[in-house]
Amino acid sequence: MNLIIPMAGRGSRLRPHTLTVPKPLVSVAGKPIVQRLVEDLASMSPRPFDNIAFVIGDFGPAVEKDLLSLAESLGAKGHIRHQEQPLGTAHAVWCAQEFLDGEAVVAFADTLFRADFNLDDGADGHLFVKRIEDPRQFGVVVLDDAGVIQAYAEKPEEPVSDLAMIGIYHFRDAAGLKREIGKLIDGGVQKGGEYQLPDALRELTEQGVRFMPGEVNAWMDCGNRKVTVETNGRVLEFMGADAKVHDGATVENCQILPPCEVLPGAVLKDSIIGPRVTVGAGTVIERSTIQDSLIGEHTHIHGAYLNGSMIGSHAKVIQKASDLSLGDFCEMQ
Repeated sequence: MNLIIPMAGRGSRLRPHTLTVPKPLVSVAGKPIVQRLVEDLASMSPRPFDNIAFVIGDFGPAVEKDLLSLAESLGAKGHIRHQEQPLGTAHAVWCAQEFLDGEAVVAFADTLFRADFNLDDGADGHLFVKRIEDPRQFGVVVLDDAGVIQAYAEKPEEPVSDLAMIGIYHFRDAAGLKREIGKLIDGGVQKGGEYQLPDALRELTEQGVRFMPGEVNAWMDCGNRKVTVETNGRVLEFMGADAKVHDGATVENCQILPPCEVLPGAVLKDSIIGPRVTVGAGTVIERSTIQDSLIGEHTHIHGAYLNGSMIGSHAKVIQKASDLSLGDFCEMQ
């Protein structure tokens, strides 16, 4: 089985955190987003991945080396392919077209999930979906009476379905997808200047390919700062006892409210940490209260109160006591 991970976008909605690190390599609960995604897919796949192809932009040789090592750690052969221009989701998959052969999974590296459904149910493929209250900002699938996907709608003004596609697709035989994407590109069939993957899926469905919805239990987005911090908290809750203060971290006179992930080399002093906080390796936190936050590596925080915050690596947050005169019945917020 092959796995294709399109991840060429820089993640403009997550700036400033993606000015130095591509969004799929931003850490959530102690691991890069793409690593968590690949490991979760490998754990639920009924067969191991033989090849993992990462479709990236110009991320540099160090990032490419890390991605190849990630594939190797899962027993797969890693491959790097480049998408030089942002020409859409179908084009991103096309950049790794040689891996659209036999059984394959395509997973866009900006989302995390939890699922327990079976990929070996006799269907031609599966589109991972999540039932949501307001589907107007998402592409959705419509099912027939037998529960098979029969139609697609992109950001419908009038709700036709509450099953939103989350960007993960399983194909029993990906040769058909390769053929239909090729037709889109050869014919210059674009929407908004991009080649769209749902157009290829729609053609396959009209030809009689049976895609079943794979409904996930949890869908965790990493599109901007707010939802990435929320995703960090949810992942920590899923980790349970595995989220912990790791060996090599130093904790002095602190209250740790689980779940928290404190990585080796971190130093915590005279602080309240948690719940739902990740502290990166080598970070020093002193005289602070931090909850529902994501803190990078080798950062120094002193005297701060942080809630719902995302602090990058090699940063400083130093808040000093001020000389304050506040009168009766006054408020300072």
